[in-house]
Amino acid sequence: MPIILRLDVVMARRKVRSNVLARAIGISETNLSLLKSGKVRGLRFDTLDALCRYLDCAPGDILEYAPDEDEDEDQTPIPTSTARTGSGAG
Repeated sequence: MPIILRLDVVMARRKVRSNVLARAIGISETNLSLLKSGKVRGLRFDTLDALCRYLDCAPGDILEYAPDEDEDEDQTPIPTSTARTGSGAG
């Protein structure tokens, strides 16, 4: 998967223990452990918000995008802009 969770690195840099963080943001230690190991398929925005607030970081400090090399060849490019300009309507 091209999204990598760096929660364990951020926690280590800030010297935050798992049980303290789990309690502070209102999730179980088991779920926090899954987040730290990257064994999750999704992350709720409110959980990400709570993590960032407690750890005083940005989402980009916790999440990293690293596309798989073999996936790049198999996927159609996504257009960067679909907005029309100069349509003359008005």
